[in-house]
Amino acid sequence: MYFEVVKKETLYIALEMINSNRKYNIFENGIEARTLADMEEEFLNPNSISAFIKLDDTYIGIIDYLLENPKDHYPWLGLLLLHSDYQGYGFGAQAFAIYESEMLERGEKSIRLGVLKENVKAKRFWESLGFTYYNTATTQKGSGIFCYQKQIG
Repeated sequence: MYFEVVKKETLYIALEMINSNRKYNIFENGIEARTLADMEEEFLNPNSISAFIKLDDTYIGIIDYLLENPKDHYPWLGLLLLHSDYQGYGFGAQAFAIYESEMLERGEKSIRLGVLKENVKAKRFWESLGFTYYNTATTQKGSGIFCYQKQIG
């Protein structure tokens, strides 16, 4: 398993990944499907690193993260999402392990992320990987977010 940077010419793959997760789209954006323009805004910006999660030559998911959130100076994992066809096989935990190793190599001591309050499945997943709740916040769109942190270093 490895990461491949998202590029303009591969945005259609990101769109397929995101739109295979209709429940997530509803939690995150209030709609079942996103657009290519949404993908460009989310994954081709100068603030975060966006990459596909690949298993051999197969695109199975997408990861998006900040090396340093300017608000708190921690690395933040903004999104780790698998195509719905590849969920439930342990690939998410494997992809996180790759990301965690990268953060350790950079000398990081902890990682933060936010989980939408409604996303019970994601809360269970992140807690199973050692993340602990530390705060509740609100997104710019007004959704409730549970903030989690994991010590890694």
